[in-house]
Amino acid sequence: MKTFINVEDIGPIEKAMAEAFEIKNDRYKYQHLGKNKTLMMIFFNNSLRTRLSTQKAAMNLGMNVIVLDVNAGAWKLETERGVIMDGDKSEHLLEAIPVMGCYCDIIGVRSFAGLTDRDYDYAETVLQQFIRYSGRPVFAMETATVHPLQAFADLITIKEHAPQKRVKAVLSWAPHCRALPQAVPNSFAQWMLADPDVDLVITHPEGYELDPKFVAGAHVEYDQRKAFEGADFIYAKNWSNPGVTNPGDYGKITCDDRSWTVDTEHMAWTNNGKFMHCLPVRRNLIVTDDVIESPNSLVIPEAANREISCSVVLKRILETL
Repeated sequence: MKTFINVEDIGPIEKAMAEAFEIKNDRYKYQHLGKNKTLMMIFFNNSLRTRLSTQKAAMNLGMNVIVLDVNAGAWKLETERGVIMDGDKSEHLLEAIPVMGCYCDIIGVRSFAGLTDRDYDYAETVLQQFIRYSGRPVFAMETATVHPLQAFADLITIKEHAPQKRVKAVLSWAPHCRALPQAVPNSFAQWMLADPDVDLVITHPEGYELDPKFVAGAHVEYDQRKAFEGADFIYAKNWSNPGVTNPGDYGKITCDDRSWTVDTEHMAWTNNGKFMHCLPVRRNLIVTDDVIESPNSLVIPEAANREISCSVVLKRILETL
């Protein structure tokens, strides 16, 4: 595996799950693979779980780790070609990327959507430059459109807590005070749809339809209560308008209906459903205190499984070096 961006990169889901539970049972089993290998983690945006879990996974595999926060101590980077660089950006990504590649064996990139230019974001412009110019295997630590390490961890968590083999998972939009990208819901949908034992329902206000590239085949239910009925897992997540039905709305907040906030009444509609969220979460906006603190909340086990999903990905990449 030379790149890890979408669910198809991981291969058969059953094999990936088996590998995840093998590693969870013995996190240092493949420590020999990373000896004298270096991971470079490049952050264009803030991180807590991704930074800590990815670094821990790399250390479990015996790797050296370099962390570069582009916005704290590095030269300001220009990302577009053809720009006259007479402003505050003193280095171009096209020189910086191959230099970074000189110092490592694997590169992880975290670069969020700008939410102003849909074509630029959905072309994964920054990530693709790393793939093209670094000369190293590259994996996504959340990009403009996807967060596969999170979705992989989500699926591991569902498998661990599934009340039966076949389950119903609901991806529910929730209100937020800021415009957020669609990366987490896109990847969650991709990974759930790839598992034949998960029935996925997506619920959101009309006009918030996710890109068919990620959600084709999913059942969309605009009535949140109907969507929640009989659900085993509720995954609440805000996303700004994806601009699918109206391109001019891309990245905007076109709905702030607080009735979508997940509370105890919402969870009562489910089949004793478990609550999930990628974190960080705005309490009493996305979800109420009583729900996220309830015994049915999986947000901490879900976060812990980020170490496991990343371990599988890094192991797969190391095996190709």
